[in-house]
Amino acid sequence: MDKKEIEYKICELKYEYVRLQNDLEKLENVKGNLSPLEKQLAAIETELHSLNETLRKKEL
Repeated sequence: MDKKEIEYKICELKYEYVRLQNDLEKLENVKGNLSPLEKQLAAIETELHSLNETLRKKEL
């Protein structure tokens, strides 16, 4: 992946993360099962961390 692709993927993941956070808040209000969303959020956090590390290395 080049720098532009990484930046685009980071933006995509950030939007997905915000969307999932909103879904999580809605589920909290109706006492729904939060576990699957929490796992998705954790996976996105991990991927974002990895992509940001890759981006930093490419900038050096």
